[in-house]
Amino acid sequence: MTNSEIDVKKTIEQLIKSGTTFNLNQLELLYHKNIEVIMLDDKGNKMLTDKTGFKNIFKQKKDNGDPPLNTWAEFHHISTHENNGHVILTRKVNLTGEEKKLTLSIDLIFEDNRWQVTREVIFSQPITD
Repeated sequence: MTNSEIDVKKTIEQLIKSGTTFNLNQLELLYHKNIEVIMLDDKGNKMLTDKTGFKNIFKQKKDNGDPPLNTWAEFHHISTHENNGHVILTRKVNLTGEEKKLTLSIDLIFEDNRWQVTREVIFSQPITD
């Protein structure tokens, strides 16, 4: 792995840590101001949201006193080209009320001296194993 790929992986690991513990201040830094989040479930339903909307999912969990989320992750692909990065990984996490297997395609940009998430495409499936 190149140094920039290692840095992108560390950014995603920090994103997982921040999301699973509902650290809204850290999510503010990790999510780009123009992030687009697209979630597709196993029934073909689509949810499209922005930075505020996605952070609100974590804020609600924090406000509800929910326990930390599952941190399990399997990285499948990490690449960088100049100031752009891309990661594909699988997660097992309860974002919307039920633990699901999520396959994520995450785009990042190196801006303001840090990697920031500009797009998350999340495919949600029931956990079958």
